[in-house]
Amino acid sequence: MAKKDKTSDAALEKDRERWMARLQVRLAMQPGVDRAVVLQAVKEVTAHCAETGEHPRTAFGDPDDYAVRAAARLVPADRAARARRKNAAVNALDSAVKKARDVSGL
Repeated sequence: MAKKDKTSDAALEKDRERWMARLQVRLAMQPGVDRAVVLQAVKEVTAHCAETGEHPRTAFGDPDDYAVRAAARLVPADRAARARRKNAAVNALDSAVKKARDVSGL
């Protein structure tokens, strides 16, 4: 029976790792998020889970949804807005380049 407990613990730990990895990736994709923001969010989740023993999914929900909420809370509004404008400009330029390639046959 001890072997099953170890297997169960390993599976739970693997699930925690997947949740944290997903959070980090999704958080990094949010406008204005830098390394410090990702590290702060990971630190908060890790500390909470260590204190309570809860699984991150139980405490914080879906990692994608939590990434959006954490970014809104941790990233200053002006920095997020600036990043959104920059992303929009890059996307517009990329679209124009793709159209030009289509027209020229490149």
